Amino acid sequence: MPADDHDTSPAPAGGPVRHGRQRRRRLVLPTIGGVLAMALVLTGGYAAWSYEQLDSSLTKVHITRSAPSGAPGGGGGEVADTDGKAQNILLVGDDHRPADATPQELDELGTQLDDGATNTDTMIVLHIPAGGGSATMISFPRDSWVPIPGHGTFKLNSAYSDGAANGGGDAGGMGLLIQTIENISGLTIDHFVRVSLLGFYQLVKALGPITVCLNHPAHDPNSDVDLPAGTSTLNASQALSFVRQRDGLPRGDLDREVRQQYFLSQEAREALSARTLLNPVKVADLLHGVGDAVQIDDTLSIPDLVSTFSDIDLSAIRSATIPTSGTPTIDGYSTVAVDFAALPAFFQDIVGPPAAYVAARAAAPSAVHVAVLNGAQTPGAAGTTSAALTAKGFVVGAPGDTTTTGTTVVEYPAGSEAQAKAVVAVVPGALAVESATVSGVTLVLGTDGHTVAAAAAPGATSTAPSPAARSHAAEPAPAPAKPVGNAYGAQGTCIN
Repeated sequence: MPADDHDTSPAPAGGPVRHGRQRRRRLVLPTIGGVLAMALVLTGGYAAWSYEQLDSSLTKVHITRSAPSGAPGGGGGEVADTDGKAQNILLVGDDHRPADATPQELDELGTQLDDGATNTDTMIVLHIPAGGGSATMISFPRDSWVPIPGHGTFKLNSAYSDGAANGGGDAGGMGLLIQTIENISGLTIDHFVRVSLLGFYQLVKALGPITVCLNHPAHDPNSDVDLPAGTSTLNASQALSFVRQRDGLPRGDLDREVRQQYFLSQEAREALSARTLLNPVKVADLLHGVGDAVQIDDTLSIPDLVSTFSDIDLSAIRSATIPTSGTPTIDGYSTVAVDFAALPAFFQDIVGPPAAYVAARAAAPSAVHVAVLNGAQTPGAAGTTSAALTAKGFVVGAPGDTTTTGTTVVEYPAGSEAQAKAVVAVVPGALAVESATVSGVTLVLGTDGHTVAAAAAPGATSTAPSPAARSHAAEPAPAPAKPVGNAYGAQGTCIN
């Protein structure tokens, strides 16, 4: 089996290549194995000794946290933990192989001992909402072109190597990767789990064959994928090929993210099934794989996470990938362009509104200054909407245009929650998003068609309170964040 992903990206012309950044041939995204073992153990489905055995066998790493930046892409300033008691666990899969891996194990993987440079192939944040509900996997493509604190702008998968260089080690590498992802997302990473290539393989072997379903045949000699349309049952070697396929997929690395999310969901359901939980041999094999090849932060408490995971259905994890806007070549590197403007709305869809917004009461329209920008590609939409807001008593600035956006949002600076809530009250479906890039409340119209609600017909009686009345009334409980991405947990789900 070939030992890598096919990569034809040219090296940059002139100058040395930075350590760990030259695209190397890699196999797989082993993060999947770590979350499978977590899913099995942390749901409390087995004896208490499993927790103790797992906790004592894992490698724990202490990292020094840096304050995340306030603006997407690295703007500066500390970000509060806006998701409160919700948990964000960074799952990292990389291409390093343990030094004690046997020749037989390396042969089964189709690889050899690594050369000391470690780039992260998979970066997924598992968001677990406070109080239970459906968890969400948020994928960060490894080729995302992002600011890396202290190292300029480069691919996201180089952040770990940059932090680990010059004596930083595993703690420095993970610390810089976490800081980079926090800057991009505005999330606070509570814990991390790092899984090696060999760890992934051991865990998939322990779980046994897994069934996947494809809408179309998949053939890729570079990753050894050769699967028909419909269902296929994969052993561990075939699973490696499946999750590493990039060539032959319409969007390359972005579609490989879909492969990872889908496979993870299928395996999580298998890990949680009775045939696994009630099989002592399988449980022992899984725990052995985890202990051999997984690192976690030293603040990660297995018993505490048992409680956190108890209300989560990990067999129905939703999945999404951060917004992107293309795959340009930059300085000779194949990259993924991150749509930084769309990130705030994307993450708020997942984690819900900030506590300050939830607690605010809508201001009276006459106390709200709002500007309208047209991102809907509809001529005159900003002017028409501005007039409708004026008719409702808002103080409206000059309308303008902006780049096309899919989601209608009400952007507001910190401290303007009450004013933003008043605008959202008259634009059903709009999403309020705190933003460091606006100085006042701004309604950005999207292609989703949300706009100012029409006035009631003459003589009609409305039982809904006005924004002014709502400012003196108790606010109802906020609706939970709406689902994002895809749910791959359902039996029989197929992908391309």
